[in-house]
Amino acid sequence: MAALTYRYASAVDPGRLRANNEDAVVLDEACSLAVLADGMGGYKAGEVASNMATHLVHGELSRWLAEDGAQASDAQLRRAMERAVDGANRQIFNSANLNPDYQGMGTTLVCAAFREASVMIGHVGDSRAYRARQGRLVRLTRDHSLLQEQIDAGLITQEEAAVSTMKNLVTRAVGVEDTVLLETHPHALEPGDKVLLCSDGLSDMVPEPVLEQMLRSEAPPEALCRELVVAANDAGGRDNISVVVVCVDGEPGTREAPWWHLRRRR
Repeated sequence: MAALTYRYASAVDPGRLRANNEDAVVLDEACSLAVLADGMGGYKAGEVASNMATHLVHGELSRWLAEDGAQASDAQLRRAMERAVDGANRQIFNSANLNPDYQGMGTTLVCAAFREASVMIGHVGDSRAYRARQGRLVRLTRDHSLLQEQIDAGLITQEEAAVSTMKNLVTRAVGVEDTVLLETHPHALEPGDKVLLCSDGLSDMVPEPVLEQMLRSEAPPEALCRELVVAANDAGGRDNISVVVVCVDGEPGTREAPWWHLRRRR
């Protein structure tokens, strides 16, 4: 049976109104891992937080995958993600307390670890993950935001939320407090699926029905990333834009193993 394989691409763009870029992406095809962050804080502090988060989480998780990932269960992968994010949170929090220029900095985070026929998604804040399957787009993450809490409580409608001025008020972020709770969920994957990770620079500018239509394209992931960035900028580009697109190919069954899987079996 043909292996389930993945094609990866990412893009980061400052948008049309921001002078600096506070988004960061680390995409590691060798260990089937993507980490995306959208920083917040004073001058350059958001940029510092997002870069620290992506590199620290990637570094810790890639080491764990090399040593223990081959035979790990979803529960073990979830704990490894939580440890990686906890370590990054403590380092960012400590840096913010030690450097006055970084006081109050933090970052949202969404990460995806691709397995044989599934993906483990972990997130903090309002950076999102989506899965497109057979033309239908499903959001895999629930925003940790005041706006989402109001929607859940029935205080406002989705239509009212779309024009709200409180879109960027997150209730959970990496590095803002001494501890942070990472939300994680595994999701099955099938041939033809596409997984999208993005910052709110995309999701705030491009409505989900438009994203759904765009992800029906058979274009390679690199082209899809470029098209998504263009769409966000054409809609105003009010924030930094970061995207990761992963296309799933092949048939159900054992996927082509990443390097850490092969290394463990030698």
